[in-house]
Amino acid sequence: MNNFGSDIAYLWSKYSVMYLDGIEKTIVLALLGTAVGCLIGFLCGLLQTIPVAPGDNPVKKFFLALLRVVIRIYVELFRGTPMILQAVFIYYGLPYITGGAAKFSSTWLAAFLIVSINTGAYMAESVRGGILSVDPGQTEGAKAIGMTHFQTMSYVVLPQALRNIMPQIGNNLIINIKDTSIMFIIGFSEFFAEHRAIVGTTNKYFPSATIEMGGYLIMTVVCSIILRQVEKKMDGDDSYALVQADPLTMTAGTYNYSGSTADRQQLAQEKAAREARGNRNQSTRGDR
Repeated sequence: MNNFGSDIAYLWSKYSVMYLDGIEKTIVLALLGTAVGCLIGFLCGLLQTIPVAPGDNPVKKFFLALLRVVIRIYVELFRGTPMILQAVFIYYGLPYITGGAAKFSSTWLAAFLIVSINTGAYMAESVRGGILSVDPGQTEGAKAIGMTHFQTMSYVVLPQALRNIMPQIGNNLIINIKDTSIMFIIGFSEFFAEHRAIVGTTNKYFPSATIEMGGYLIMTVVCSIILRQVEKKMDGDDSYALVQADPLTMTAGTYNYSGSTADRQQLAQEKAAREARGNRNQSTRGDR
């Protein structure tokens, strides 16, 4: 046990710069990849919810149907395959297939693209589910007052859907912090890659793995705390009092009509006629 503690202290004292550099790259890659992946997911979710009316142009119907098929293939492909194989295919496979035409100039760009696309596939379904979770009456009400589909999504549906999918966004961020560890396969020097390099030099695998586990745990816990605070902020303040009576609402019988004298006389005549009809109807029902 003493050797274990001393090995951890030795590794941290000698290689702390490498560990911290790997942590920094992991956090930056996870944050940027999750942010861009969310944008991709929101775009795919919005495109899948564009309404198609029976009387729409056939060209519009065709392109929307084709678009939905492409999005479905993208989602199923990147959700149904491991990220490590996606990294191998994108970084090594594309240059092989294209004869070097699609070769990446940096492992950072390739890792960023892989994480973003993978996250976008998961977020596409989360966004679609979040949009469908909003009461359809919200959309119908927005359309009733003349709002376009874009306005309805921007101002009515998405703000509510965003709150519903915030936990999923947080989950994807935490998953990406851990899944960046597979980017060592393409030579990207994130946290896990630094661990591998240090172990290759010192042969102290378990002490270095312990430092790795503690680093990942700290990153994910801190992110979880921050995301919970963001969710509470979005929920708003719960220290409110229910309004029992609206002081701006006038009591029945206190409304004053400010029209002309002729208009008031006409309204009085119409009221008298309605009351007379009501009296006749009552007397007729009483006779029967």
